[in-house]
Amino acid sequence: MANHRVFQMEFGKVYPMYVDKAERKGRTKAEVDQIIAWLTGYEGEALNAIIDHPTTLEAFLEKAPRLNPHRDLIKGVVCGVRVEEVEDRLMRELRYLDKLIDELARGKAMEKILRAP
Repeated sequence: MANHRVFQMEFGKVYPMYVDKAERKGRTKAEVDQIIAWLTGYEGEALNAIIDHPTTLEAFLEKAPRLNPHRDLIKGVVCGVRVEEVEDRLMRELRYLDKLIDELARGKAMEKILRAP
């Protein structure tokens, strides 16, 4: 695994950016939370604890309660990179989250964002 600087960023500092991006496009914090819960298993108090305490993105992803088994259905491009082709496992997980937040901000329906086989 490559040592990317992004993994040392605190999730609690990135999370408000996800919410802001969604809200600027008329979506809600609850929808962002729903995406995070679907992808990682962090919900309610567990999510709030991660946001409120200094937790790196690396730790956020490594300690996720239950990564969704259908996350490999997430396809597409984020920042010019195809998420399904990212070799570094942690970077791919982070790109999955970025992709889902992008889809939310673009107005995609939650049923389509939260993939099912």
